[in-house]
Amino acid sequence: MDYLAISHNAGLIAASLVVALVAGFTGLTLTKDLSQKTIRQRKFAIALAAVALGGGIWSMHFVAMLGMQMPIQFYYDSAVTLASALLAILIVGAALSILHFADRSPTTVTLAGGLVALGILSMHYLGMAGLQLCRAVYTPVGIALSVVSAFVLCIAAFWIAYGHRTNRNILFGTLCFGIAVFAVHFVAITGTRFVQVPSFNELGPVMSNEVLALGVILSSFVIFGAFLWMSVTFLLPQPTGPSDTGRQAAPSQGIARTQTDPVAPLPMRIPCEKDGTTLFVDPAQVAFVRAEGHYTNVYTDDAQHFCVWPITEATKRLVPRGFLKVHRSYLINPARVENFERLKDNGLCRFAGTGLPPVPVSRSNLKAVREALGV
Repeated sequence: MDYLAISHNAGLIAASLVVALVAGFTGLTLTKDLSQKTIRQRKFAIALAAVALGGGIWSMHFVAMLGMQMPIQFYYDSAVTLASALLAILIVGAALSILHFADRSPTTVTLAGGLVALGILSMHYLGMAGLQLCRAVYTPVGIALSVVSAFVLCIAAFWIAYGHRTNRNILFGTLCFGIAVFAVHFVAITGTRFVQVPSFNELGPVMSNEVLALGVILSSFVIFGAFLWMSVTFLLPQPTGPSDTGRQAAPSQGIARTQTDPVAPLPMRIPCEKDGTTLFVDPAQVAFVRAEGHYTNVYTDDAQHFCVWPITEATKRLVPRGFLKVHRSYLINPARVENFERLKDNGLCRFAGTGLPPVPVSRSNLKAVREALGV
């Protein structure tokens, strides 16, 4: 069998690595601090991140393919090429959904990294199946090396980026993700040979390299635009308290308050329903809050109250006031914890109130709870 000689454009190889790194940074930054957002906001951010990461995998692959030169003219099947992009986005979206809608544990982080690796591999080999007038011939060694590099590097990227959600870890995770996408492609290409075929075998319309280049430029434009947007928010310092301009002295007696003077906010209270009336509960009296479907139950020392807030709304309002999210279904008031029991890989918080049940602490929240309680 006569194999075609291939070469690569060094500039497009470098550009493909840049695209992979930019996509990784954009996707991982979009999913930062999602636990503090509502379900709808979380779903929207995950969808955008899936498009950034999955679209980045696709764009990196085809930037590199545009740089691959053969002694014959070859084309791409547009239907297969589009399907490879959609497949990558869907698999990455599933991985991010697991990370942000299930308890984050070593198992879920590893599973998410493995799914992204599967997405990279699926996109690569499906995209290669779209070649027209030439055919890829794979070797077992080349496939094995691409599979190993994908799983090892992607799982490492997600362990780094999701082990502790700091800016530094996101940058290290971005580096691992970009190298994973880049390495899988070129490890797989190194173990691939190409042969000429005499006719088209297309499923959809045929694209030339020039038409493909336009699609890659458009997708890269979107990814780089999102990158610039996320870079600005990534570099901006996060507010840690009231600004100096917001701290104004109280007006002296006899001096009228102007419209620019701050008005003391009303103390936040939790609205609870009972017998057709609304009871407002002071958060300081609350031991913990538990999710109950689309609502929550609020537990004080001597009573259990029904609240119309979903757990996401309770989290958004109570976490800034000192409550801790210890489980996807529980928030606790650390000031009301009487004792903490460390189990094998999770824990229990107990309270002084009569008949209050213990609250479970999931593995992913264990470290933060121990730090807050000083144990």
